[in-house]
Amino acid sequence: MNTETHIAIIMDGNGRWAELQGKKRVKGHEAGAKVVKEITTYCSNNKDIERLTLYAFSTENWKRPRLEVEFLMKLLEQYLKNELPVYLQNNVRFEPIGDIRAFSKSLQKTIKDVQEKTAHCDGLVQSLALNYGSQNEILRAVNKIKNDEDDITEAMLSNALDCKHDVDILIRTGGDHRLSNFLLWQSAYAELFFCDTLWPDFTTNELEKILKDFKKIERRFGGLK
Repeated sequence: MNTETHIAIIMDGNGRWAELQGKKRVKGHEAGAKVVKEITTYCSNNKDIERLTLYAFSTENWKRPRLEVEFLMKLLEQYLKNELPVYLQNNVRFEPIGDIRAFSKSLQKTIKDVQEKTAHCDGLVQSLALNYGSQNEILRAVNKIKNDEDDITEAMLSNALDCKHDVDILIRTGGDHRLSNFLLWQSAYAELFFCDTLWPDFTTNELEKILKDFKKIERRFGGLK
């Protein structure tokens, strides 16, 4: 029986959810942040789940309207400040991935503070992918090790990535069937689940169903059995 050690989620559909309700797109992001809390809390209480990695802000999201980007930055900072007690209460360690140098000094400080203050937690590891793109991650990893005298190996590259853990389950909400530059290296043998549910409507019940379906899959990792 499979155990869902590392779950990664592309949280798609916040803007569309808001527009369908005649609301501003930012309201969708606010609703989506509440679902992040619910899903993280659920995963923290499941002993089989070690890591939860959520695609929060991609390297391509800077192309969105300026006001929406500014709102997302404020929402992220407020979310992290509000969630610190929740992380600690649920023994969740926060480990961001991505290149946060593009963020404001204030947001960078908040990210680092939450990471430091939860470093002792030994339960679920929640990673938010922030200013993250898998191609950018791989490029930065190669640049870290390119001057090494030995040939670059898979192990060397994996260890130089922001996320050093293979993905077992990759979920995308919102109806699209693509990976959108998310954890491409780590998801080489992940089981992929695509659902039409927009992220603000995604529930722990839907996640439970995915986990049950995952346990039935025979994972061969390129072999015959």
